[in-house]
Amino acid sequence: MNDSILKNLMLGQATEYASLYSAELLQAVPRSLNREELGIAEQQPFSGCDIWHAYEVSWLNSKGKPVVALARCTVNASSPNIIESKSFKLYLNSFNQTRFASHADVINTLEKDLSNTANSNIKVELFTPDNIQAFATEALPGDCIDDIDISIEDDGFILEPSLLKLDNTGKLVEETLHSHLLKSNCLITNQPDWASVIISYSGKKINRESLLRYLISFRQHNEFHEQCVERIFTDIQKFCQTDTLSVQALYTRRGGLDINPYRTNKENNKAPLRRINRQ
Repeated sequence: MNDSILKNLMLGQATEYASLYSAELLQAVPRSLNREELGIAEQQPFSGCDIWHAYEVSWLNSKGKPVVALARCTVNASSPNIIESKSFKLYLNSFNQTRFASHADVINTLEKDLSNTANSNIKVELFTPDNIQAFATEALPGDCIDDIDISIEDDGFILEPSLLKLDNTGKLVEETLHSHLLKSNCLITNQPDWASVIISYSGKKINRESLLRYLISFRQHNEFHEQCVERIFTDIQKFCQTDTLSVQALYTRRGGLDINPYRTNKENNKAPLRRINRQ
């Protein structure tokens, strides 16, 4: 990682909350920092996006009356930058005492500023708190692997991609697995990040115990949400040689935001809009 870029982030530093609109609060982190380590900086083996949900969005209408909303922001995985989460939170707070003429003005402002930060077009949707269906939760698809009875030694909490192994049957399958046991730590603050992860693939059958051990090995690993999902994708592809692969992580919220990265090499690369009760 490039320390000169990361040390200038507001993340982990004491900051004041601005209540008047300020686009300058947004900070970018180049995706290339982590992709260089993974060997995919020049060409990525996936497409996808990062879906953000913002639960604490508020501004004033033209008469000064507060308005509240929930937002969904979709950032393409091909964008040069990710948006640093604390800066996103501070930026949203800067709307709190700012007047906007309409919801459309808020959306246009969000899309312009976020797109400038990511250096790519970002789609923003706003929802009223009463729009329950837009944020409905659901059970995850496929088989949960969390009930596999395994013992974990101390070194089992150190990231180890070589834990990934194929099932010794050599059977070809197309299946979806999920786990609620993914935990990593923030790259800057070391605060825990919690997620449920869905892995859909076709190809030779993956040994489920090895997959669970691999996911658990992230428990002390420091990386941003988007970076963890790209690492999971590239590790599975390398060690299991899947034909098709999709990885989606649903992270619990922090600071009124949750992030849901999705990476796939399937032709239909549209990210499923999922939320679960942990969020």
